[in-house]
Amino acid sequence: MALEGNMRINGQRLWDSLMEMAKIGPGVRGGNNRQTLTDEDGQGRKLFQKWCEAAGMTMGVDEMGTMFATRAGTDPDALPVYVGSHLDTQPTGGKYDGVLGVLGGLELIRTLNDLDIKTKHPIVVTNWTNEEGTRFAPAMMASGVFAGKFTQEWAYNQEDANGVKMGDELKRIGWKGDEKVGDRKMHAMFELHIEQGPILEAEGKDVGVVTHGQGLNWLQVTITGRESHTGSTPMPMRKNAGLGMAKITCLVDEIALSHAPDAVGAVGHCDVYPNSRNIIPGTVVFTIDFRSPDIEVQKDMEARLRKGAKEICDADGLGLEIEFAGGFDPVTFDEGCVTAVRNAAERLGYSHMNIVSGAGHDACWINAVAPTAMIMTPCVDGLSHNEDEEISMEWAAAGTDVLLHAVLETAEIVE
Repeated sequence: MALEGNMRINGQRLWDSLMEMAKIGPGVRGGNNRQTLTDEDGQGRKLFQKWCEAAGMTMGVDEMGTMFATRAGTDPDALPVYVGSHLDTQPTGGKYDGVLGVLGGLELIRTLNDLDIKTKHPIVVTNWTNEEGTRFAPAMMASGVFAGKFTQEWAYNQEDANGVKMGDELKRIGWKGDEKVGDRKMHAMFELHIEQGPILEAEGKDVGVVTHGQGLNWLQVTITGRESHTGSTPMPMRKNAGLGMAKITCLVDEIALSHAPDAVGAVGHCDVYPNSRNIIPGTVVFTIDFRSPDIEVQKDMEARLRKGAKEICDADGLGLEIEFAGGFDPVTFDEGCVTAVRNAAERLGYSHMNIVSGAGHDACWINAVAPTAMIMTPCVDGLSHNEDEEISMEWAAAGTDVLLHAVLETAEIVE
C-alpha cells in the first residue's frame, strides 16, 4: 500500500480522547494539574494503559516509570519506531502540552488498526516520566536517564518541595517497572508537540517541521545581604539582597536582547528570606533560564551573567553564589527524520515551515541515542504552561496526520 494524501487519522476520536484525559486532575480555570507521580498522574497512566491494551498493544514499563506501548511489526529483527511525549503537567498546565504527543501516537495506532495496515518495524507509543520537572527537577528526567545524561540513582534521590523523594513516589503510585532503563533500541523517534510559542499561528502555518532545539542553561543564584529593619536602616547602610536580584534580573534581559531574536532569558523563580514586609531581604535565591540554538551564544550569555552579577554584588556589598542547575546543548535533529516529516506535510497538503523548538522536550535527549525529529502544531497566542493554553481540533488532527505519514514512511508499510 502506497502512502497517499487521503490517509488521515480520526480527528474527532483524537479530540475526544484529549478531553477525556483532561478530566483527570482538572485545574481551576479549565486546564490541568496532573503533576508527575501524583495520584492524578497514576490515574492518567491507567487510562492510557487501558486505551493501549484495547488497541491491541502490549505495555512495558521501565524502572523510571516510563510507559512503552508496542504494536508489533512483521519483522521480529526490525528495531521499533517510537512516538510519544508526556502525560504529566505543570501545576497550572494546559490540556495539550505533552498529552497531544502521547494521545496522537495512540490515535496513529488506532488508525492503522482501522485500515488494517501492517508495518515492518514495530511502533511504540511512549509516555516519558517527569518531563515537566516542576515537582522533581530537572525537566525531561526519565528521557535524560534513558539517554545516559543522568544516573538513575541520582534521579531517584531528587526531592519535591515537601522533601519527598522521586524514587519513593514512583513506588507509591505503583509505576516503578522492571525494565532496565535505556535497554531499548530505537530505529527512530518522532515527537508531536504543541509549539508553546506564537510563530506558527502568526505565520498561518498548519504544522512546524522542527529542525533544531534550543540549548538550555539553568542557573541558580544565591545573593546574601543582611536583613534589617525597613524603617530604621538608612538607605546607604543597607545590604539589600532583593535589590541585587532586581538588578541582575535587568541584566538577564539585557544579555538576552543583545542576542535577539533567537536567544531568550528570564528569571523564573525566586525565594526571598525572611520574606517579611518590614524586613530588608537578607537572602534571595532565584533561577535564571537562558536559551539559544547556538552553543557559543549560550556560553557568552553565562559568562556575561557571571561577570555582571559579580560586579553588581561587589558594588552593593552582597555575597554571590551561582550554581549550574541543569540544561543541555543545542540540538540538531536527524536529517532523515526531519525529511520524513517535511515529506508528510507536503504529501498531505498542509502548509508548513521550518522552526526551532524554544522549549526543551524528551526528543532533545533521545536525539543523542537515536535518529529523532519533532512535529509542532500551533497554539492560540503561543500560550502554554498556562490553564488558558488552547489549540483547535483541526490543528491537532493536522499534526497527527503528519505524524502518521512520517512514521509510516520510516516504519515501512507491508503489503
